[in-house]
Amino acid sequence: MLVDFKKYDALGNDFLVIERKTIRLSRTRFQHLIESICDRRSGVGADGIVCLSPDRETDGRIDIYNADGSWAEKSGNGLRIAAVHCRRMEPRRRSFLFQTGNTTDRVTLGKRIRRGFITTTQLGQPDFEASSVPVRTRHKYLINTPLKFGPVNLPVTCLAVGNPHTVLVVDNFDFDWRELGADIEASPRFPRGTNVEFVQIISRRKLRVADWERGAGATRSSGTGAAAAVCATVMLGLANRRCEVQFEAGSLIVDWDPDSNIVELTGPAQFVMEGRYEFISR
Repeated sequence: MLVDFKKYDALGNDFLVIERKTIRLSRTRFQHLIESICDRRSGVGADGIVCLSPDRETDGRIDIYNADGSWAEKSGNGLRIAAVHCRRMEPRRRSFLFQTGNTTDRVTLGKRIRRGFITTTQLGQPDFEASSVPVRTRHKYLINTPLKFGPVNLPVTCLAVGNPHTVLVVDNFDFDWRELGADIEASPRFPRGTNVEFVQIISRRKLRVADWERGAGATRSSGTGAAAAVCATVMLGLANRRCEVQFEAGSLIVDWDPDSNIVELTGPAQFVMEGRYEFISR
């Protein structure tokens, strides 16, 4: 079958946007499609899929899938990409409301950039309860709490920003953080896996982050990862609520409002290409 797609980039985090109503596949075959089309050698190549479906109460439902076919629950970069995609369909619009998982999230388009916009999206309220992340632990919260991974105990802060995150503060990145990220993601402590952020404190207004994304591996940036990094370091007394988060591909701005408790994420998102992919089912 032929699958129409649009490819977008959000600070090095690339997604393919597809319309779910145009694809009639079982859940298993749909997962195979995602794995196939996201493959960077034999497919189009992407960190994941933004799957759009009609929704009566919002501008659309968004389901985010990782490159391995697993459901990602939420993606800050994916939300911003969805808004840029919808703007291309409706050129007069500057704000969109999307249904994502169990929440609705608004995305606002700001300054125009080459083939896209600087966009701001709401990500809801962070949740630090271990049962919500979820994490298997006797503790109610894990905030700078030592957890054992293999032979070592590591101080971690765990939270949910629409999806699970584990944050570790580090002095530098002169270690194999990719291997450690993969080990933490696969730990039985996390029944649904976890995204992992390694955070270096540059100042109270600036963080540097290396991101290991559940189901995708090392990515050049992560929207919810940036939010998790800021929320965790604020709880540790190391950062301000409005903070620049530097990734390999550039910076995102995170603003955690003290009154509403809502996290907002701002950064670029732009169109890359479109095409048609021939999917041959296994």
